[in-house]
Amino acid sequence: MFFSSDIGIDLGTASVLVYVKGKGIVLNEPAVVAVDKQSGKILSVGADAQKMLGRTPGNIVAIRPLREGVISDYEMTERMIKEFIRKVLGFRLFKPNVVMCVPSVITEVEERAVIDAGTQAGAKRVFLVEEPVAAAIGAGIDIAKPNGNMIVDIGGGTTDIAVISLGGIVESNSIKLAGDKFDEAIVKYIRRKHNVLIGERTAEEIKKEVGCVYPRPEEVSMEIKGRCLMTGLPRVFTVTSTEVLEAFEEVTARIVEAIHSVLERTPPELVGDISTNGIVMTGGGSMVWGFDKLVAAKTGIPTRVADDAVSCVAYGTGNCLDNLQSMQDGTMNLSRRRQMMA
Repeated sequence: MFFSSDIGIDLGTASVLVYVKGKGIVLNEPAVVAVDKQSGKILSVGADAQKMLGRTPGNIVAIRPLREGVISDYEMTERMIKEFIRKVLGFRLFKPNVVMCVPSVITEVEERAVIDAGTQAGAKRVFLVEEPVAAAIGAGIDIAKPNGNMIVDIGGGTTDIAVISLGGIVESNSIKLAGDKFDEAIVKYIRRKHNVLIGERTAEEIKKEVGCVYPRPEEVSMEIKGRCLMTGLPRVFTVTSTEVLEAFEEVTARIVEAIHSVLERTPPELVGDISTNGIVMTGGGSMVWGFDKLVAAKTGIPTRVADDAVSCVAYGTGNCLDNLQSMQDGTMNLSRRRQMMA
């Protein structure tokens, strides 16, 4: 088969999801690349490369080419996208059109880097769409109506908060605090409280197993292995959900603060709509236990985590593939284009 298949890419800090038109989500892999330092050769990409994080010999380095929602290593990002496109499409005579997601607050330089990386990786044309817009579409919200909806998308590198009405963003904020900062908070807390050093992957396991941002009805705990900073020897100890709640306090407070600031700038009619429709949360970070309860408690607005929250942005980009004729390639779409025309 030599025809082009258009694809949607949720280019996340922590993971990359690829949606192929007519097939749905066909790839969900960590945004990690393993490289041989001497030759510059890519050894593996995605899940295989993630297994190497923190475990590589001197000549091999496992890196994450995206940081805080934007490209930090251009060449590696381009090669990673190329590898993922090859993985899902194989050899094609025609290049695919690609829809990619970017944070709602992004500079023109960062925007251009994403477009160039996509084009160099083998896309015919690259279309950009804001993450919260894609997340709202993927969560099943009809964004075209004159009705206010608030979406909070907590990814790996950024938290995007937006109020959407009539197909565009009315108010938004993008902060560089999300899943990665939760992992960092766990590493720092355990170092400070238990005098033990743990790795990124262990921190992520703790976040998924016992992490919470709102008090759990029953405390849960798990056993952890790390390196004691006093003796330099391995040590096994127990971490409880209450400890993780304490470790997360600062990060969650700033995310809630950002949600508040967007609500404060939103027109009263739309705030009325939001209090009726509720706040919808998407992204892997929103799956930390109790996030919807915390936001509801702090804002007084009913809050829910969308079904299949991790894949909402990818489904949203897939939905955009049906409307490529109305999108403008090489520029930010939807709300920014509307603002330019206004």
